[in-house]
Amino acid sequence: MTAILTSQRNNIPNLTTEEVEELALRLESDDYRNPFDGLQDWHFLRAIAFQRPDLVEPYIHLLDLEAYDEA
Repeated sequence: MTAILTSQRNNIPNLTTEEVEELALRLESDDYRNPFDGLQDWHFLRAIAFQRPDLVEPYIHLLDLEAYDEA
């Protein structure tokens, strides 16, 4: 399986729910040629979460984000 292309990273504002779903399905299946492709997709999903959280909400479990109490 191939990771997301770097050129698509600049297209976050124009991503569709279908494209994000495809990305999430790739991450869930974890069938990459090498671990770096999976890491690249994970970082892309994380970038989407910061810019378009509405698209990532169903897949937030893939990011393993936790609120930390700094107190």
